[in-house]
Formats: sequence, structure tokens, C-alpha cells
Amino acid sequence: MVPPKLSVVPHRQDREDGNQDDDVMRDLTHTPAQENVRGLPPNIAQLPSADRREQLRILEALLFAAAEPLAESYLASHLKSDDDVPALLDELKGFYASRGINLMRVAGKWAFRTAEDLAYLLERHATEQRRLSKAAMETLAIIAYHQPVTRAEIEEIRGVAVSAGTIDVLMEVNWVRPRGRRRAPGRPITYGTTDQFLEHFGFDGIKDMPGLAELKGSGLLSSNLPPDFTVPEPNDAMALMPDELPLDAGEEETGELPLGDDDDDRGPKGAA
Repeated sequence: MVPPKLSVVPHRQDREDGNQDDDVMRDLTHTPAQENVRGLPPNIAQLPSADRREQLRILEALLFAAAEPLAESYLASHLKSDDDVPALLDELKGFYASRGINLMRVAGKWAFRTAEDLAYLLERHATEQRRLSKAAMETLAIIAYHQPVTRAEIEEIRGVAVSAGTIDVLMEVNWVRPRGRRRAPGRPITYGTTDQFLEHFGFDGIKDMPGLAELKGSGLLSSNLPPDFTVPEPNDAMALMPDELPLDAGEEETGELPLGDDDDDRGPKGAA
């Protein structure tokens, strides 16, 4: 015969001291892995990043609802000051790497994008866009690689004149912007690319544009190039270069009299 199990009934005084005893036991059994679990089973707390679940959920919500890519500084403003936002974003990026949408870094910011292999599913919803002419694409490439560059410099590189509307079309789609004015007679306007250019072509930064070897490998450049042929290292820094002036620079800033605009400005002399 199995002897009956005995249970101890706490005395009334023991019950009154129960809260204090519970606090002591909680302190003795508490471990860092159980912090911020918020009701999850104890075994879940042992998994990597379980204590960062709430931060990841906040980032996920912000990025999902955003209509445009978000900067890390904006995302950090919704978290604690000591949260490692880059590490959290990398973790979230890894979580979505094999899913239907991916977390991508574009133009230095973060956004959800449809997985590349599933893009065909959305083709029927895509807005039909006007195709750019060959001249416009060549002009865009020259601006991207040689920026800041003037219209006259573009024509010198291409070897042909740039029509009046070519750069206007590129600015209309918001891929090209006027940067400033060259420190030269006539103060011609200099042009550069925009963040929308990076977003459209999927570049995190202008430095991600293909180099000489990649252009050759893709067939965009002939293999019979001059030995000294090089591809410029693009630079889209927002700050003006030493040989640039602000767009609204006056004559006193140039130290010279205006001699009339070159091909960058087709209007009267001195027109912006």
C-alpha cells in the first residue's frame, strides 16, 4: 500500500508574510534571460533576440506602414536611446530574407520591397511608364558617373549636342537635380543625381554603381577599349564641390562679370 502524501497548510502568519517570501524567491530565481519576455514561456527566453521582440515589432510596424524609405535616425527616435538600431535592422532583414517581401537598404534608408523572384505577380498592377530615349539614358549615365557636370561637359563626353529637353525629362522624373553653378565664365549649372535615382535602380549609394569590370561583363561596354580607359568614381555628395557655387550666386561671389550663360541656359544672359 502506497502511503498517502502529506501537504503542509501554511499558518495564517505565513500567509501574511507570503508576499515578502515571494519577493525573495523572485530575486533568487530571476535571470537576465527572463527580462522583457512579457508573458512568453520560459523556454522562449533562451532563444536569440527574444528580449528584443518588442523593438523588432516596432521597427516592422513603422517600415510596413511607410510610403517611402525611412532613415535609421527616424526609426531610432521610436526606440530607446541605447537600442542598437543597425543590429535590429540587420536581424529583421535576415528574418524577411526568404519571405515574399524583403527588407532592403536603398539610398541609405530602409524599406520593404517585393522579393525579386515574385515581381511578376505585380506586373498587372504596375503603372505603365514612358520609356526614356537612348539620348536621355546616355545623358543620365554621364551625369551619374561624372557629377557634378554641366551641359557643355555632357556634350563633350557624348560627342554630340544635348537637346534642350533631354535634361528637363530627367528632372521631370526626379532622377536628376541642379546642384549649383560652375566657377567659370557664364556660371553654367551643374547637375547630379537624386535619392529617387538610387531608389529606382536599387542602389544603396552612388558607390554601388557598376564599375568597369561589371560594365564589360554585362556587355554594356566594348571589350576593345583603349588601354587607358577608366570609369570615373561617382560622387553625389550634397555639399558643393570647391569649383561650384550656389545656384543663386551673385556676381560678387564669383569675383568676375557675367559673360553670358553657355548651353546650360538657353534663355537671355544671366537667366537662371
